[in-house]
Amino acid sequence: MTSRRSTTAWYPTSSYSWQKGACLIDDPDFRKFRGCPTARDYYNSDDAEAFYSKIWGGEDIHIGLYLRDGDSIAEGSRRATVRLGRTMEPLGDWTRVLDMGSGYGGTARYLVGEYGCRVVGLNLSEVENARARRLNAEQGVSDRVEIVDGSFELVPANDNSFHAVCSQDAMLHSDQRDRVVGEAVRVLKPGGVFAFTDIMQADDCPPGVLDPILARIHLTSLASPDYYRGTATEYPLEETGFTDLTHHLVRHYQEVLDETEKRESELRDQISGDYLSNMKRGLARWVEGGERGYLAWGIFSFRKLSPS
Repeated sequence: MTSRRSTTAWYPTSSYSWQKGACLIDDPDFRKFRGCPTARDYYNSDDAEAFYSKIWGGEDIHIGLYLRDGDSIAEGSRRATVRLGRTMEPLGDWTRVLDMGSGYGGTARYLVGEYGCRVVGLNLSEVENARARRLNAEQGVSDRVEIVDGSFELVPANDNSFHAVCSQDAMLHSDQRDRVVGEAVRVLKPGGVFAFTDIMQADDCPPGVLDPILARIHLTSLASPDYYRGTATEYPLEETGFTDLTHHLVRHYQEVLDETEKRESELRDQISGDYLSNMKRGLARWVEGGERGYLAWGIFSFRKLSPS
């Protein structure tokens, strides 16, 4: 396969390097991307930090996999991480992994503990990253996990740097998703795996029905499975699998809504009433969109082809 799109860095690679505690978020090149600064401001807010750390369990912030009645949000979220890790195998102490949109760093810590690999977590929220670094230190993995403040639209790494790249439910926040895929391909070694989940609209989603959801998260669109497949054809990528797990998305958002309502009086001591009201409306819309067949969620995996 011949790529129609270059995987060469679109900025001078020599201008950037991985450094402990480096903060690239305020670079003017980053600021021209409209989607991520909005997400950064949201996830840096006191309300968002309190909500996600308490309701999700403090380790992960992504959709979970649920097998039994009574599974907690934290259990479901960790089960999704385990499944993603298996998708990237083989992994080992020789492996360097990039997690794009790493949140609280739970995936990075799991990969270190399970496989012994080294992980770079790239994430735009300094507040989340501070929690991730603190948890890394508490769990004794700071020597194998580096958390970098930055954007997955502008990855500060050299070409062919990682054996695997992953992302969990983060790319929806970008309105430059083709660039995000391109950056993942650029930093991935030939033969390496790009595995991710993303909250998507169904391929046959009617126009306009998701507008209330999009307005709440300040986006104009969601990707779809066909979008990612089409984007992949523009790069040296080979699809190696897609597991449709959309029913877990519905269950997950219902679990989050139920937990929010159950603990609302407790949460109101730390989170504004307006935030909680908007969150409950938003969660109900995610559930409705999934139940009506408008949304899609699952695990994609691609392999970067070697140059021919």
